Formats: sequence, C-alpha cells, structure tokens
Amino acid sequence: MKIENHPNFVVLEDEKDDIIDFASFIESQIPSKYKGQNVVLNLLKYDSLDLPQVLQFLKTSNLHRKSKQSFVIVNDAIDIDEVPFEMIVVPTLQEAGDIVEMEEIERDLGF
Repeated sequence: MKIENHPNFVVLEDEKDDIIDFASFIESQIPSKYKGQNVVLNLLKYDSLDLPQVLQFLKTSNLHRKSKQSFVIVNDAIDIDEVPFEMIVVPTLQEAGDIVEMEEIERDLGF
C-alpha cells in the first residue's frame, strides 16, 4: 500500500490489483492506524470499477465517518449516481482534498 501524507488527510493507494483484498485490508487498518485522520482512497488505477466493488468499502466508510473523520474514495470509472449517499466518491484527488476541507469546516461549525 502506498501512503501519501497531506496536511489534513492521508491518501492510501493499493499497490496490487485486487480490489476485494484491498477493501479487506483497509477494513482492518483504518480503525487502528488511521483513527483520528481523514482518509482518501486513491482507486484511480481501477478503470473498470463497478458498484459491488465500491460497496466493499461501505462498512469502513460508515465506521470512519461515524468517528467524525472524512472517508473519500477517488475513482473516475464508477457512475457517481449509483453510489449510496452514505459514501463519497469523487473523480479526482483535487476534489477529494476539497471534500475533506469542506467537511473539516462543517465539523468546526458544529454540523
């Protein structure tokens, strides 16, 4: 797994080509190693991602967001309209950073 630290979030990227294994690995890593951090998953390398694959991250997303931290998936192959409202999927890393920043502001304002 590639890890890239930014001032207010960390970007995690799969180095292998197995989205299901990566989802399982992320589920075990996020609660312990990334507690208290905003997380962005870079899944841009998966150019044929489908909804069932994205839903593998739903449990992790819900748990992390419940702890008042951002969890954003970056992929430009999935149809955003198919993604459940509980998950945030954006097409670029820039947009992921913007989402994290907006959610930080919302949390600071008490929303």
